[in-house]
Amino acid sequence: LGDSIRDDQHKGLEADYVITNPPFNEKEWGKNAVADDDPRFKYGMPRASKQGGNFAFIQHMLSHVNDETGMVGTVMANGSLSVQSKEGDIRQNIVEDDILDTIIALPGDLFYTTSIPVCVWIFSKGKEADKYRDRPGETLFIDARDMSEEINKSLNRLTAEHVEQISETVRAYRGEKNTQEYYDEKGFCKVATIDEIRDQNWVLTPGRYAGVKQSSFDDDEPFDEKMDRLTEALAGQFEENDVLEQQIKKNLQNLGYDEV
Repeated sequence: LGDSIRDDQHKGLEADYVITNPPFNEKEWGKNAVADDDPRFKYGMPRASKQGGNFAFIQHMLSHVNDETGMVGTVMANGSLSVQSKEGDIRQNIVEDDILDTIIALPGDLFYTTSIPVCVWIFSKGKEADKYRDRPGETLFIDARDMSEEINKSLNRLTAEHVEQISETVRAYRGEKNTQEYYDEKGFCKVATIDEIRDQNWVLTPGRYAGVKQSSFDDDEPFDEKMDRLTEALAGQFEENDVLEQQIKKNLQNLGYDEV
């Protein structure tokens, strides 16, 4: 029990794994109570702001796993993926240090206390040293925003099948034993390099990398032919609309409404 940001409850701890669900968007996270040279904030001192609180918690976690193979998994508010300013710089520094292993975007209404959609950050300090395959310079992005089952109008959940698909994708990416070979799946998952993340201005929204799922309405019709067909159909609808408008005006005039 206690406030681990203002008064580090685990000084000296170098855990193998840290799994957390910290408070989201905690503006009053304790910036005024920590020293400017606090070693936990090696990637930058967050501001006294909602996103500052998110990146204070992230760095606190990272400071308490071992530097060889330590891993962190945490739930975060989605704003952490794209915030700019000081926290954007911190996010960039984390990515450039090559410890970001996986980002998973989840649907909204998963929590009793908030309806906002959230994401999972997974960090690894051992991309070349842990028991999995070597994967330096890589980050897995999973877009699972449409994976949910409605419990009621204000609450969703991930089914066992959803969890299995997500977790098996992560395992395949890491090259774990008894898993299928990993492959990118448009609209769902993509392994991106640090250079690709840099091209996206260090924004970590999975949809930017995984892309959009192929629509069930897609077909093999050439784009130019489809546009000609749709444009012709639209022109016909406009013409029909003009006819209907004139008919409505005529009917209204017959009823004595001339100023139409």
